[in-house]
Amino acid sequence: MLSYILRRLALLPVILLAVSLVIFAILRLAPGDPAMAYVRLSQIPPTAENLALARETLGLNKPLPAQYALWLQNAARLDFGRSYVTGRPVIDEILYYLPATMELAGASLLITLVLSAPLGVAAALGKDRAIDHMTRALAFAGVSIPNFWFGFLLVWLFSVQLGWLPPLGRGGLERLIMPAVSLALMSLAVNTRLIRASMLETMHHRFILYARARGVPERVVVWRHMFVNALIPILTATGMHIGELLGGAVVVESVFSWPGVGRYAVSSIYNRDFPVLQCFMLVMTTIFVVCNLAVDIAYAVADPRMRLGGEGGRS
Repeated sequence: MLSYILRRLALLPVILLAVSLVIFAILRLAPGDPAMAYVRLSQIPPTAENLALARETLGLNKPLPAQYALWLQNAARLDFGRSYVTGRPVIDEILYYLPATMELAGASLLITLVLSAPLGVAAALGKDRAIDHMTRALAFAGVSIPNFWFGFLLVWLFSVQLGWLPPLGRGGLERLIMPAVSLALMSLAVNTRLIRASMLETMHHRFILYARARGVPERVVVWRHMFVNALIPILTATGMHIGELLGGAVVVESVFSWPGVGRYAVSSIYNRDFPVLQCFMLVMTTIFVVCNLAVDIAYAVADPRMRLGGEGGRS
């Protein structure tokens, strides 16, 4: 087990290095001049002299490999430069907004895991019955409705029509419910159907038949034998849900004026604040990779076959 974890940890620097190269290339080769954005946001006249000074200040007058090497060297010290808009260190601003995003994504993941388990089990036990058709409709809606549009529907119903929940901002459970539910919709739908399919496959295994033949109570058979063994594929899906929730938070935070790092990144896109975008994408990728590493380790603990024979992870 230790060797498996060490192999997975050894891949982290390689993955992050590759991601940093892709991020740097995308932003540097994208249309637009970072020096012009810097001059405009600094409210400096965009003369040729000021643009040349801005390129020298930002290091844009150097070859791209030299720019990347300098950026990577500074990033290793958690120095991602300063925001063109505020002039503050980018990493400080990202860390200021990040807790709100983690709160929203964590609440959405909790909703996904807590609700999908009973719904998926009920759909499997009631195959082709009303509960199964209901979860099928939920799955169809979850993968078809964009989370930002679902967020607008929630605001219209619970804020405009009923007046039950505040529509915007952060602070207290009442402001967290709608953005968390809106963000969790797709993951909840996918997880519910995945649990149903895994339960249907598990319930026909021999150990389930033997447990029932021994007179084990049906509740114990369902939850301690069928459900626990059906959870292994769910571990894999959980890693993907983390990426979905972090990515979806960018849009959902804008809908609900949630003061998270996603909304901050959207404003940086409008302002072409390149240092902020580089730091944002690298931090989000790091969180996603670390969470997937934790899922891989949990998967190996649940299924020892994954760490035998020199395998490096999920197939």
